[in-house]
Amino acid sequence: MKVEDIKKVLILGAGTMGQQTALICAIHGYDVVMYDISMEILEKGFERLKKNSIRLTKSGQFTQEAAESAIKRITLADKPEIAADNIDFVIESVPEDPALKGEIFGMFHKLCKPEAIFTTNTSTLLPSMFAKAVGRPEKFCAFHFHDISMTKIVDVMPHPATSVETVQIVKEFAYKIGQIPIMLHTENNGYVFNNMLMAYMDAALTLATRKIASIEDIDRAWMGILHTPLGPFGTMDSIGVDTVWKVTDFWAQKRQEKKALANAAFLKEYVDQGRLGIKTGKGFYDYPNPAYLAKDFLEPAN
Repeated sequence: MKVEDIKKVLILGAGTMGQQTALICAIHGYDVVMYDISMEILEKGFERLKKNSIRLTKSGQFTQEAAESAIKRITLADKPEIAADNIDFVIESVPEDPALKGEIFGMFHKLCKPEAIFTTNTSTLLPSMFAKAVGRPEKFCAFHFHDISMTKIVDVMPHPATSVETVQIVKEFAYKIGQIPIMLHTENNGYVFNNMLMAYMDAALTLATRKIASIEDIDRAWMGILHTPLGPFGTMDSIGVDTVWKVTDFWAQKRQEKKALANAAFLKEYVDQGRLGIKTGKGFYDYPNPAYLAKDFLEPAN
């Protein structure tokens, strides 16, 4: 297969990342099928996708004509055999469970044509964790998107059995959909940016759990020295405290490191209280007017 042979893309999962990848592929002229386990989930996801397309149009990222044409190229399917028909390229964005991912990929391996490329948009897992279950490990790698409203960066990460041809096709496909591929030469937890981001958040969490400094002062130190609009805890509120907890807890349980377990427990207290960040109005800060936006947050006391 060559990248020019890719005409039809299958998105597995109608959640936030599934919606974003469906939209970006359709915007660049590909026919897109979005699959999930029920039409109710798909329709809700599709409505959010359409709202997101309007938002991106207003921000100037796409023309209204391009967005409207993209919407028409997206179809919904809750039946695997219908979703898999004549698919050339698959992007998976289902929950971060290697067994679940392997099961879904295994099902579509039997339904999709042999030459189709399979990719996972996993944020926390390594593709080698479920590559065998995929059924076509040589035609499988990670293809990780970030928020398309903020960046065009994507990560392309093979596992040991991924073919050179597959890596090249995925890289070229990234360019075709207007993205900048960051090529990893070996598997790495968190890819490149997320690896650095997790180290940044982990350091801040450790300072807080060990009561070295308050959440506000940890953010002040970062913001005041680097002159950034957010500190680490404001960043976590933006990402979603529950998302940060899931990633932190996954690796904490896997590695059983005392520091990581303490950080996960610290985050879990906020999750249990429903303090998930900006999306719930409360996280480490209260929104829509968090303390770090106040003029006196980085001013000397009178």
